[in-house]
Amino acid sequence: MENLFEMVKDFSPYIILGLTAITLILIIVLISMSRALGKLENRYRKLMRGTTTKNLEESVVEYLDKIDEAKAMVESCNGRMNEIDDRIKQCVQKISVIRYKAFEDVGSDLSFSIALLNDNNNGVVVTGIFGRNESTTYAKPIDKGISRYDLSEEEQQVLNDAMSK
Repeated sequence: MENLFEMVKDFSPYIILGLTAITLILIIVLISMSRALGKLENRYRKLMRGTTTKNLEESVVEYLDKIDEAKAMVESCNGRMNEIDDRIKQCVQKISVIRYKAFEDVGSDLSFSIALLNDNNNGVVVTGIFGRNESTTYAKPIDKGISRYDLSEEEQQVLNDAMSK
C-alpha cells in the first residue's frame, strides 16, 4: 500500500494536470449544454405561448381541435360562397339602354329600349314608345338571349349590346 502512495506521490503533477484537463472539458461541455438548453427553452416557450397549461400533449390536442374548427368554418364559407355565386348569376348583370326617335313628328329621342339580363342571358327587354298624343310601354321576356316575340331593330340592338357585356 505504501508503494501505491509513493507512486501517486511521484505522478501527482501528471494526475493534477489530467484532472484539470478533464475539469476544463467538463466546464466546456456544461456551457454548451446550458446554451442548448436555453435555445430549447425558447423554442418551448414559443410552442406554448398563449396557453395556461404546462402539458404539451394538451396544447397539441387543443391546437388540432382549433384546426378542425377552422377547416369546418372554411368548408361552410365555401358552401355559402358557392350558394351566393349561384344566386348572383340569377341577378341582373347586363344592362343596355338605347334612346331613339320613334316618330318623325316628335321633337327628340323620347322613345327607349332597355335590356335587363342575368348571367344566362335571361331577362326582359322593356320598350317605351312616345308619340305626340300617346305613349306605350312593352315588356318582352328573353330566354337564353332569344325572345319568343318579334323584336324591333332597336330592341334587337339593345339585346345584342347587353349580351355582349
